[in-house]
Amino acid sequence: MKIPSPSFDEIYMNLASSLALRSHCVRKQVGAVLTRDTRIISLGYNGPPAGTHNCDEEWPETGCEKDRKGSCYLALHAEANAILYAAKNKTEIDGSTLYVTLSPCLACARIIYSVGIRKVFFRDSYADYKGIASDEGVEFLRKFGVDVERYEPAVPTGNTEQPFTTKLND
Repeated sequence: MKIPSPSFDEIYMNLASSLALRSHCVRKQVGAVLTRDTRIISLGYNGPPAGTHNCDEEWPETGCEKDRKGSCYLALHAEANAILYAAKNKTEIDGSTLYVTLSPCLACARIIYSVGIRKVFFRDSYADYKGIASDEGVEFLRKFGVDVERYEPAVPTGNTEQPFTTKLND
């Protein structure tokens, strides 16, 4: 019996979910995969800049300090990390697709639009996570012509925090 091949969307969203597990954030782990022409061009997960403090090591109970808006003082968001890494390596971003486990905040949406990302898939809602009325980042991107879709896995996994895996029989 042939096992159906996963779509690239499924593969990349599962990879984003796995990358989220690398995050040292105490509050929320987020992963991102940036692709172009079905090839991975960059990866990212949320956390502090390299060489600074990891939240789970420095502040295991509370996480890092908050800024005036209530966001983590040290954290770079997963999508920003993926974009910055691609830019640092002079990788062409224009026309790319972003897979991210949490919909972009408004600040990240502005960056996504500015660098020319044309499509965004997200799994979970930033508005739901933050307890706010709407996904401003998603609304911003759609308003300016970026295709944004909430990713719905083809096969229900029962656990949205872990990537889908298929067990093969020998």
